[in-house]
Amino acid sequence: MNTISWFYWAFLSAIFAALTAIFAKIGIQGVNSDFATLIRTSFIIIVLFFFVWLTGKWTNPFLLSSKTWIFLGLSGLATGASWVCYFRALKIGDASKVAPVDKFSLVLVAVFAFAFLGERPTLREWAGIAMVAGGVLVLALKR
Repeated sequence: MNTISWFYWAFLSAIFAALTAIFAKIGIQGVNSDFATLIRTSFIIIVLFFFVWLTGKWTNPFLLSSKTWIFLGLSGLATGASWVCYFRALKIGDASKVAPVDKFSLVLVAVFAFAFLGERPTLREWAGIAMVAGGVLVLALKR
């Protein structure tokens, strides 16, 4: 049951990530990509605020540990940098090329999780990660 739960949410994430690329590519036409990122982020903040509040998940943020604040802050900075780079890439490149290269993050997550979190993917999982890396290279290389 737990495997189905994480897979379900991960699959939905992939669907929404795909829609993000398509909607963003259409939305940034005639708009500075950094300003477009700001507009997108504003929508996210508003929607998440109401989602957390309406589902009763709001807690006092001042009760969180300093470690939580530091790492969520670093995650937020990394997310912001990723979004700025992603929108700039979408502005000048095809969504069908930008999105797969962006998914090279899957390879990097596996390497970083191995190095910093002690996660140990199986040989089968490393093979899949290598195939993703190969796919990114095939898509990124000029014909």
